[in-house]
Formats: sequence, C-alpha cells, structure tokens
Amino acid sequence: MTPEPALAAGAHTADVLVIGGGYLGMWTAWQLAERGADVLLVEADRCGHGPSGRNGGFVNPLWDRAAELREMFGDDGARRLCEVSAGAIDDIEQWCDAHDVDAHLHRAPMLEVAATEGQVGDWEEGVAACRALGAGDEVDILDARGARAICDSPEFRGGALWAQAATIHPARLSLGLRHQVIGHRGVRVHEHTRIAALEDGDHGVRATTNAGATISAPAAVLAINHASAAVDPLKRALSVASSHAVATEPVPDVLERLGWTGGEPIADCRTMLHYFRTTQDHRIVFGWGGGRMGYGARHRNALDNDSEVQNATVRHLRELLPQLIGKRITHAWGGPIDVSPVHLPWFGSLRSVHYGMGFTGNGVGPTVWGGRILADLATGVSSAMTRLPNVGGLPPRRFPPEPLRYLGGAVIRQALMRVDDADQRGRRADPLARGIGALPALLGLRLPR
Repeated sequence: MTPEPALAAGAHTADVLVIGGGYLGMWTAWQLAERGADVLLVEADRCGHGPSGRNGGFVNPLWDRAAELREMFGDDGARRLCEVSAGAIDDIEQWCDAHDVDAHLHRAPMLEVAATEGQVGDWEEGVAACRALGAGDEVDILDARGARAICDSPEFRGGALWAQAATIHPARLSLGLRHQVIGHRGVRVHEHTRIAALEDGDHGVRATTNAGATISAPAAVLAINHASAAVDPLKRALSVASSHAVATEPVPDVLERLGWTGGEPIADCRTMLHYFRTTQDHRIVFGWGGGRMGYGARHRNALDNDSEVQNATVRHLRELLPQLIGKRITHAWGGPIDVSPVHLPWFGSLRSVHYGMGFTGNGVGPTVWGGRILADLATGVSSAMTRLPNVGGLPPRRFPPEPLRYLGGAVIRQALMRVDDADQRGRRADPLARGIGALPALLGLRLPR
C-alpha cells in the first residue's frame, strides 16, 4: 500500500487541520469534507495503521454503562449518550454499504459473562439502570445454562445478553476508511508528517511540521489517541496503558463443539477483562486488558509487543476455552489505549483546537459519533451532538501528574490482576492487593474495565 506523500516544506492553508489519521481523525475529516470544508489531514505514520487498525473489533453501545452514566449525567444525559452510541452500528453499516467497504460487520448480541462465582451478578446495576431509563429490552439475564448455550465454556456461570452489539474486522474498516478519505476531493492527506509545534491563537491555529512546513487554519482537531497525554491542558485527563490480543488458527470444529456459531462477542467481568469474538474465517480473537502502563505520551515498544503479556493471554484463553488446547495461535498484537478517568471519551475545545480522547479501548463506535462532534465544534455549529454531556471542558476527574501516574498506575494494575487471579482460583486476594485495588474507586476513577 503506497503511503501518501509527506507535506512539502512551505506555507499551506486549510479550513480545518486534522492531526491524526486513526478512526477519530478520519471520521472527522470525512464529516467536514462532506459539509464542503477544505480539510488537511496529517498523520505521523500511515492512516489506519495504528491502534485503530488493531483493536478487538467490538462495536458496543453504552447501555451496559447506564448506571455510571446516570450517576454522572442524570437520566436525560445517560439516555442521550446510550442512544447516540447505539446508532453507531447503523452508521458504520450504512457507510460501508454506500462505499463498498467490506469490514466484516456482524450484528449479534454481546454476552457479558461471569466466569467465576465472584463475577455473578456484576451486571445487576447496569440492568436496573436500563430498566429505570425505559430500556429494559436492551438486556436479558441468563443463568449458567443460558450462557453456555451461546458458548459452552465450563467456566461460564451466568451472564447478561446485551441486545445491540456488533463486531468488525478493525483493519478492514480503518483501511477502507483511509481509502475513501484519501479519495475525497475535500481532503488532502499527508502521511509521515509529524506536527512539531502548534500555536492556538485568537484567529486560528498555526502548525509547523518536522520538515519545516507551516499550516494555517481557522481551526484544528487533535485526534491523536494516547499522544494527547503530551498536550499540557490534557495531560491529567488521561493515562496510557496497553491491551493485547491473540488469534487462533481457523477452528470451525471447535466453534461447533462450543455451539458458538452466532458470532456473539463476549466479555467477562474481570476488572482486567477478557474480550473475545469469532471471525469470518472461523478464528477466535481473544484479548486481555492486562498490559503495561505507559509513561506520559511516550510510545514504549512493550505497548505494542509484549511476549509476557501475550503468553498470559494465551494461557487465559485456554483456561476459559479448554477445547482450544492443541490448537495453534497464529497472530498476536497489542497497542496503546488512552484511558479516561471516567471510562468515557471526552470532547472539548482549547480556543481554536478541538480534541477527542479517552476511548479506553472501546473506540470503534464512539469515534464515529465523535467525528460528528468534532466536525461541529471545528465549524462552530451548536447541535445535539455538541450538547452531549461528555462534550466541553475536561472530565470531572483527574489523574495525578507523572511520575505518580505511571508508578501508581503500575502498582494498582498489578494489584487488580492479583485480585482477578485470586477470584479465578476461587480464593480471596491478600489484604494488600484488595486495599490497593480499591483505591481508584475511592478516588472516583472508573478503571479500568
């Protein structure tokens, strides 16, 4: 795949400068160009080749988060966010159909499953909140037999089946979006172009690239995932961690034995959750949120490739689905995620620079409607999207500054994994692990699941 040329030295102008070529940047550029704006999109590497193209491929509405959303935003705000998030599945499907992009989108309800006795009932607050919002039909409660009828793991003890969900092939979607954005007459795309300086003034922005090009625009959009941690006003509004996934060889025989033939995405109720799905060619993709902490915005290699975490992920997969013992693991990957202190993406403006961040590993759907939010903000449009409760200012919680964020986060993540592992063995974790693991909730942080 031929990269788009880097931005040449000299002076350039645009209506909106979009910085970042992942899902969020490309959806924003698409929305702006469809409205007739002249968009210049710059990407430090290649569009769609970063975390957007190597996530777990889940497209989940926020109904399972309804209890937290009601607490933060009240019933009206919670309902509006859930409804907007559910619409992302239709948006992706309609866009792919219109532009002949085969992203392997598959609609199926998501099973939130208890894989230990300690996890049973973890969904109860979310179910009660949905009912309070008049959306009780969004979820069904399953006993162990019902959960195992979907996927016959010996560890499944019950679950909640969330009606609206889908899976996609993330790379096929991101590369299909890249192709369409590059071909849009309203967008100029320049890859391998890194912004070295960005000035945000009363009359717009002026950016300088690492090659000496300058870009002037009335507005800019920051869609840079974990690199947002390098932007001074945003530094304490997110932390950086990694998530890792593996994929099996094609295993149609195992899927038949499991009875897992409906393509339902599954996630368990560990704090450092497991998430797994099937693919169109009968593989199982299995991910785990137990990766490493990042330091600020630095891109450590371990955030992408970590053999220790990947080996643990394979071990967890075979513990949950022992039918896979003896089957080959053919792929493994990882990537950094921008973790929000409220486990919810946040959008806002810094004078003429508008940002979206904090997708916390669940960005496939939210980046679609996030692109609409940022397009509105960048063009000064007040809309139902810009009036969503997670738009404006910064999240209501903050992380500590570095190095406390990195050191504290690493200690807390280790404690949470010890609690999860003890629960998996049917034991109670040691008091120190339980005490440290309780700190995020005591500080009002909703981490990490």
